[in-house]
Amino acid sequence: DLAYKYGFETVAASPHYLAKLSDLELARLSEDMKRKKISFGVGNIAFQFREKEDVYRKSLTELPVLAAALQRAGVTRAMTWIRSFHNELNYLQNFRQHAVRLRETAIILNDHGIRFGLEYLGPKALWTSAKYPFIHTLAELQELIAAIGQPNVGIHLDTAHWFAAGESLDTIRALTNKQVVGCDIGDALPGYEPIENQPAFQRELPAATGIIDIKGFLEALIEIGYDGFVQTEPFNEVLNQLDDEEAVSKTAAAMKKAFAFVDQ
Repeated sequence: DLAYKYGFETVAASPHYLAKLSDLELARLSEDMKRKKISFGVGNIAFQFREKEDVYRKSLTELPVLAAALQRAGVTRAMTWIRSFHNELNYLQNFRQHAVRLRETAIILNDHGIRFGLEYLGPKALWTSAKYPFIHTLAELQELIAAIGQPNVGIHLDTAHWFAAGESLDTIRALTNKQVVGCDIGDALPGYEPIENQPAFQRELPAATGIIDIKGFLEALIEIGYDGFVQTEPFNEVLNQLDDEEAVSKTAAAMKKAFAFVDQ
């Protein structure tokens, strides 16, 4: 209802929620969304691939049910994020584990017609927070995707991580639409120069500070013909303290301001 009221075109898909719906409940939800011209965006695959083997294996057995729930609701894209550090596994050990586990995940999702986006985390505060740094740049993520070797696996971009990793617009222009599954946009906080000092889990709504080149970022997506969803993930304490309606209203205004940069 809030998405419709404030002009959003999609809402995020929760596989755990969708899996609990009966056919009748899902039909009613789908009809309501159709009437409001709202579709599902990217689903968040929240399963335990980062944990110990027994926990991961149990989680993997539950994944087909979640994937089927997404497919039943018409969701075609899902994502997860790659933790950029580890206390026990060095880079190569962690890379091998991710390649195996995410390959198994991708196969299940592909069986249900779902593309799988992986998000790297760029802030130095994260990848230096444990004994062993891990993937925190787009180039490293692309190496992992190549090692996974599944046709439905791609990139979930985030302006905050792209910016914190010190990457340029050319890194976006070098991609293809097929490689990009989803996208988050947000802005950086002032007073954290150089770029690498940006905090891990604090950021502003899109186009709030102008520190991140949102216009250039969106133009680069247009150049490569990106046809997916764009959402925001502000991690903003002030926003979180607002009631839901005011928070959605402010978020909608920020998204419209960002899209106005590239309106044709």
